[in-house]
This record gives sequence, structure tokens and C-alpha cells, in this order.
Amino acid sequence: MSTESAAEQREQHRNGGDLVVETLEALGAKTVFGIPGQHALGLFDAMGRGNLKFVSSRVENNSAFAADGYSRATGEVGVLFLSTGPGALTSLAGLQEAYATGVPMVVIASQIPLEGLGARRKGMLHQLDDQKASAANVTKSQRLIQHASGIPSAIQDAWTDAISSPQGPVWVEIPQNVLLDPIVVPPVEDALAIAADNPPRVELVREAVKWLTTAQRPAIIAGGGVRRGHAEKSLLALAERLRAPVISTPGGNGAFPWTHPLSLQSWVEDRHMTDVLEDADVLVVVGSSLGEVTSNYFTFEPRGRIIQIDAEPRVLESNRPGLGIRADAGQALAALNAALEAFEQAGDGRPLKPDWHGKTPEQLVADSLAAVRARLESQDLAKELRFMADIRAAVPDDMQTFWDMTIAAYWAWSCWDARQGQFHSAQGAGGLGFGFPSAIGGAVGLETIGRPSRVLAVSGDGSAMYSISELATARQHNVPVTWLIVDDGGYGILREYMVGAFGKATATELARPDFVKLAESFGVPARKVAPEDVREALEAGFAADGPNVVVVETQLRMFAPTHLDVQ
Repeated sequence: MSTESAAEQREQHRNGGDLVVETLEALGAKTVFGIPGQHALGLFDAMGRGNLKFVSSRVENNSAFAADGYSRATGEVGVLFLSTGPGALTSLAGLQEAYATGVPMVVIASQIPLEGLGARRKGMLHQLDDQKASAANVTKSQRLIQHASGIPSAIQDAWTDAISSPQGPVWVEIPQNVLLDPIVVPPVEDALAIAADNPPRVELVREAVKWLTTAQRPAIIAGGGVRRGHAEKSLLALAERLRAPVISTPGGNGAFPWTHPLSLQSWVEDRHMTDVLEDADVLVVVGSSLGEVTSNYFTFEPRGRIIQIDAEPRVLESNRPGLGIRADAGQALAALNAALEAFEQAGDGRPLKPDWHGKTPEQLVADSLAAVRARLESQDLAKELRFMADIRAAVPDDMQTFWDMTIAAYWAWSCWDARQGQFHSAQGAGGLGFGFPSAIGGAVGLETIGRPSRVLAVSGDGSAMYSISELATARQHNVPVTWLIVDDGGYGILREYMVGAFGKATATELARPDFVKLAESFGVPARKVAPEDVREALEAGFAADGPNVVVVETQLRMFAPTHLDVQ
């Protein structure tokens, strides 16, 4: 009795789902996240004949976070498979984070059969009036494929869209019958997706150089676009050429060397830093919208001129007027460096000699950081400072970390030195539940690209409950992730906001499980430790195999960013 080869079996049973799998493989996809569903069965059947690794989460929103974390950790496109209706809708909050942060993802969602499409026709299970319209607010583009022969080209175009700046998630949906029906389309042999070029306009670079070569107090805000554009080296070259102080936003954390003499680090929420940035006569804002956090909650009132560089045209001048340059951060900074170098070689104008009211830029940076440190030390925050320092000391220099919306993460936005690792947080959209599933995706991704490494996830007890089911995913795939849960008995940051605003907190306190026992019930080792023992516990967790959990019961406070708030 002969046994069919894999190739023969694939050829005999090929359907629209095979075209999806073949196209993704040709584009370089290796791993897919998601959950099977009734209308997507043809897709999952085809995946069994392909080479894609599938990681099944327990909730679709967490699948979206996992695909997001995979992309952030690897620099590759995250791929997400979704079922129709409830499954698709459940993913949207996770996709909002990817969209807000510019994470390239390709989302393949199933649809009801073609004959049922249209508002309330047929009355089929999972039916929506217009499913892709639901995704319009959280994805760059949406496509509906209505015939099998259109699958390869549509996915290739979607992939191109995802990787072209501004990067982001894209949505492709395919009806059930298009996935299931036999096809005559031959196997996909190649697919090509090249990011669209996004250079700055020549006249805008020329104008920016005029401003910068006459500036006495240039400064730079480095946002997440610097990291997405792989512009770290160009940013360093520009800062050193101008001798301009650089501050990184939460999304830009790691874009500039933390201990560099020109680094204002990431203390963007401290008023000392806002004062420095307001005093700049030319402020270069790269890859940031100057949004709520970066503008110190819209208290930022710059007195100088602004050069704003961003790949997303809707961001330019959205919060402050200035010279808006729509461009990929990497291409724009490279062009600025080249133009400034040409200016220097030509010997035009005066030498660049920045003067911050009698201080050198390096003196200004040192004094500003010292002022921030003094303010922190005046606020009875010894526990918080030690806690964050102990986490930093435990984490290896090259480890990637994933932070949920919790007080520890708010601290990390300002104080975390990413070193040779990468810092990832949910500050784009600010939804809960990002930390653990994104870390799972990140760890899976690092293994997939041949750089296996343990990662750290940090959550509060409130945000941990959003993704607690993913302990099963971590155990099933033996993912090397250590999950630090900081348990303060409620929504800590909301508690602090409400007490500050109203004198008391309402509806912030939570009943929660015994996280140690709950983790152990999934077969995941866990331990509870005192705050002062977090370093030792994390180091032990990092040395272990597979997933593990560290729980710390403590209530952290945020720092006050101005002297007016210090009692």
C-alpha cells in the first residue's frame, strides 16, 4: 500500500486556503498566531499541508498582541488568523495597539460564504453587516477577496502595505467557500513585497538645514518612528553633529544611548525636561506626534521653531505648527546628516556652537538629570526607585522586555535603560493585557529567527487578568517567558488618579486570584516574593526552562513631575 507524499497530498487537496499558506510562505512568513473558527476551517486545513508554525492563543485579542510582540521582537511581519464575527471583533483592541504603534502585521480573517454577504442576508452564524468596516479604525487597509485567483496578489499587496512606512496592520478577509472550494490555480512559487520608498522632499531638507545651522539651542525628541525606521545610528550622528540634547519618548526608548553625554534619557513627563525643550530655539521632533505623554499632557509650550519628521502625514503639525517633513525617519535623518555634512565641507556660515545660556549642551544635560534625580529623592520614593533598579539589575543587558499598562510600566517609560535589549510597551493605544501575550509572541519570534532568548513580561494584577488564560499557551509551547505580576489589589494608576483628583477612588479595587496557585494549576512554576527580593526571584526565573511567574504584592506610587506636587 503506497503512501502519498506531502507534495502529492497537497496537490490533490488544494483549495483557497492553500493559496493563502503558499503566499505567506513565499513572502517569508514562518509563524502564525490565532484561533481556529468555523468559517476558517479551510485555512487551517491547508496549514496542515504547509510549513507555517501555528501558535494558538486562548483569546483572539491576545493572539493580536502575540503577533504584535512577534513583529516587535524580530522586525518581521506578524501574521494573525481570525475566524468570522466574534473572533474577528475580539481582536480589535489588540490591533488598535499595533495600529497606534506602527507594527507591521497581516491579518487574515475568514468571512461567511459569498452568497451571504450583505447586511442581514441569509442570517448566518457569526454574520456582521460589514466585517471589514469594523476593522477600519484599527488597520491601515482592508481587503475582501471574492475569488481564489485573487488571493496571492491581494496578500502580496497587503504585505507591501504593512511594511511601507507608516507601517501597521492590514486586514484581508476571505469567505468560507473561497477558502474551501477546490481550485485550478497553480501553487504559488514566488511572491515579492517591497516597502514603498518614503524619502523627504529636497526643499524641506534644505530649509531644515537653514534652521539648524543658525540654531544656538537645538534639541531633539526621538519617538517610536526612529526605532521603526532603524534610524538609531543616524540619530546619534545628527545629535553629535549638532551637539543637541536628545530625549526619547516612551515609544522611542532605546533610540538613543542612555548614558550618552547628550542624552536626557526618557524623563519626558518631568517638568525639568519640558522646560529644556521649551527653551530650544529649534526642536527636531522625529517619529512622534507630540501627543499627550510627550507633550507632558499638553502643557508643553515651545518658544522656538519645530521641525517635525514623521512617516504619517496626519501626524504632522497635528499638535504644534512647524516645518512638517513627511518621510521615513531613517531616510529623513540620513538626508539631514548628508546635507549638514555638505554645509560643513563648503564652509558656509558660522561653526555650530550651541550655547544654552552660558552652559554647554553636555552641562545642560547633566544639570537637568541631576535636577530630576533631586526631585525624585525629595518625594519619598525610595521603595519605587529600588524596585525599578532591582528589576533593571536582574534583566540581562540584551533581554527584550514587554510592559503592560501598570504603574511599574509608567515608571519604566521614564527610567528604563534598554541597553542592548528592546523596550516594548502598550503606550500606543494604552489598552490592558498587552504584556504577557506580546512577550509570548516575542519569545516565539526570537526562536523562529534563530536567536532564542528568554523575555520578560511585566503586568499589574488588573492587566494580568486580561491575559491569564495565555498561561495555557505559554505552557503548551514551553515559551521561555518570565512574567512579573505586581499585585496591588486593583487598578493602581486609576486609583492614584482618582485620589489625586477627587480625594478618593471608586471602583478601582479588585478581587483577584492566588496568582501562584493559578499559575501552578496550568503547570507553570510560580513564586511570591517581597519587593526587596524581586531581583533574586527574577534571576532565578531567567535561569529556568519554559515559562514561570513571579508575583510581588506591593503598592507603588508614581513620581510627581513638578515641584508644585511635592508636599
